[in-house]
Amino acid sequence: MKQFLAVYMGSATDDLMKKWMAMDENTRKEKERVGIQAWGKWMEAHKKSIVVGGGPLGKTKKTDPSGIADIKNLMTGYTVVQVETHEEAARMFKEHPHFSIFPGASVEIMEVLPIPGQ
Repeated sequence: MKQFLAVYMGSATDDLMKKWMAMDENTRKEKERVGIQAWGKWMEAHKKSIVVGGGPLGKTKKTDPSGIADIKNLMTGYTVVQVETHEEAARMFKEHPHFSIFPGASVEIMEVLPIPGQ
């Protein structure tokens, strides 16, 4: 079995989020309720493959040789799953509530590789 990191992608400034925020509050709250419920069902349906349930991501800082800086990126959350193949991991997220209900853009799935030499 291999592990895969799934990163939920989205932007507070893209058209999907603008449309979401333009909804009246009652409609948006109802969609949130439905989305959270669907997300829970997705987690239950895939619980045997979920290694780390993950969660939403907050503000980002970047550290490099120049120092520390506040930055923005498109990562909004993550989950770690364990399955046989990359394709199987990707299929798990097809029609995921992150983008089928909520205004998320996509889910990017990458294999967690072993550290060389270990």
